[in-house]
Amino acid sequence: MEATNQTIISEFLLLGLTDDPQLQSLIFNLFLAMYLVTILGNLLIILAVSSDFRLHTPMYFFFSNLSFTDICLSTTIIPKMLVNIQAQDQSITYTECLSQVYFVLLCTVLENFLLAVMAYDRFVAICHPLRYRVIMSPCLCVLLVLGSVFISIVDALVHTLMLLCLSFCEDLEIPHFFCELAPLIKLACSDTLINNILVYFVVTVFAGVPVFGIIFSYIRIVSSILRMPSSEGRHKAFSTCGSHLSVVSLFYGTGFGVYISAAVTDSTRKTAVASVMYSVVTQMLNPFIYSLRNRDMKEALRKLLGRTASFL
Repeated sequence: MEATNQTIISEFLLLGLTDDPQLQSLIFNLFLAMYLVTILGNLLIILAVSSDFRLHTPMYFFFSNLSFTDICLSTTIIPKMLVNIQAQDQSITYTECLSQVYFVLLCTVLENFLLAVMAYDRFVAICHPLRYRVIMSPCLCVLLVLGSVFISIVDALVHTLMLLCLSFCEDLEIPHFFCELAPLIKLACSDTLINNILVYFVVTVFAGVPVFGIIFSYIRIVSSILRMPSSEGRHKAFSTCGSHLSVVSLFYGTGFGVYISAAVTDSTRKTAVASVMYSVVTQMLNPFIYSLRNRDMKEALRKLLGRTASFL
């Protein structure tokens, strides 16, 4: 079949999570509820950190950036899905699809680097407590976030520009509930060797380096904690890392689960269902993990909600 030039493509079709029309209403209500909880939870975290002076520390600065990234990722994916379900229309324009690919990549890579930066912050706090404020200066914190944003923008831009070079044929059905890079590459009629090489290279570098950094940081953290003479000191040190470890486990565990699911099953629809975990559920649970396991955060949220209630 002769390839159709990509410039005349007007739209793709997002097949979603199921073909059963009776489940569409349930999926709509479920995802709407998860989206609202995600926005509200992460927005409360950002407001609590900005309004409470005690939380003006590197750890909470990075976490508020993580919350903002979670809001952006959820907003990139869920509203379009809800609109399609409500309108009973599976289409997404070519421009919207590429834009969705770009922002999903940007937010995912940024979250990956922010988790690594937060691990470095915990490493400095526990292994070099006396030099913590000197090392983790406000300037360094801002530079770490800006560097993560820059790398994420470049990565997402390169992949999106490479997609523009591909030609697509008549089969424009994406077996997913949002436009993701891998399914789009599979739909192309033209040669995708360079695209696939680029994907594997970027995953190896931009996922492997942060993961190695997190693992290295926690090896040093655990080693330092075990040398502490006081059991109370060890417990306090472990508790400061508990929330971050939970978020890291959730993010990488669900992402790894999606790739395992894609490897062991030929059903792209099942892979799409598995993608809900890392693209929707993780962003919803992150605020609860940090607020429920952190006394300072719970106190800040209590004060924020109290001021909001008195204002209303």
